Amino acid sequence: MTARRSGRNRGHLAKDMEFFDFGTVFFLIAAVVIFFQLRNVLGRRTGNERPPFDPYKAARTPDNGKDAGKSSENVVALPRKRLAGETNDDAYRAIDAAAQPGTDLNKGLRAIKDADASFDPKGFLEGAKMAYEMIVMAFADGDRKTLKNLLSREVFDGFVAAIADRESRSEKIQSSFVGIDKADFVSAEMKGSEAHVTLRIVSELISATRDSAGTVIDGDPETVAEVKDVWTFARDTRSRDPNWKLVATEAED
Repeated sequence: MTARRSGRNRGHLAKDMEFFDFGTVFFLIAAVVIFFQLRNVLGRRTGNERPPFDPYKAARTPDNGKDAGKSSENVVALPRKRLAGETNDDAYRAIDAAAQPGTDLNKGLRAIKDADASFDPKGFLEGAKMAYEMIVMAFADGDRKTLKNLLSREVFDGFVAAIADRESRSEKIQSSFVGIDKADFVSAEMKGSEAHVTLRIVSELISATRDSAGTVIDGDPETVAEVKDVWTFARDTRSRDPNWKLVATEAED
């Protein structure tokens, strides 16, 4: 499992309290704006116990009944609604625009649309790109709390193991997320009630790993590198929660 590293450029320290207060307010406003953008793209959560900044949290239906005492919102199958006069062609128009009709990808996206009438390929791509940046930034910063809300248990464990190994050597990542050049659908399918969508994401990062003495031991703090990843997101379509989690990662050479 490969985890890509990224983060934010750190600005110079403020020389006075007035500048510090302005910077603090700026980042608070930016966080609020990003939150509302993600909520509009990926939907609102219904569980109050969940963190407010959670673009891809998918509730999984328990198989062993251990969570039977919890809120039933995670297992309620919502009926798919169709607008008056809407035909299959209308419902699949966005799917056909995203994937060539007749292909396995198109069929997989249609199957997800059948299971979740709210699924929109374009909106999904936009949300996935936001989540991608958040995840690589959180990994670079060692932000376990953010990662836990965005990743499946298996992927989270892998990321945390890599962070712990880095921390054990007192290494730090200095990185900046430049942007995403391209994000394309690779495959889509239903596995029982769970929708899986795989994307190929090409991004640009500036990243360098420094040892405890501050010496660069990997990467280059002055060079923009192209990074190619294949990530798979999933969610249980029977859940009221509309959000997704990263369930698999793969790096392309």
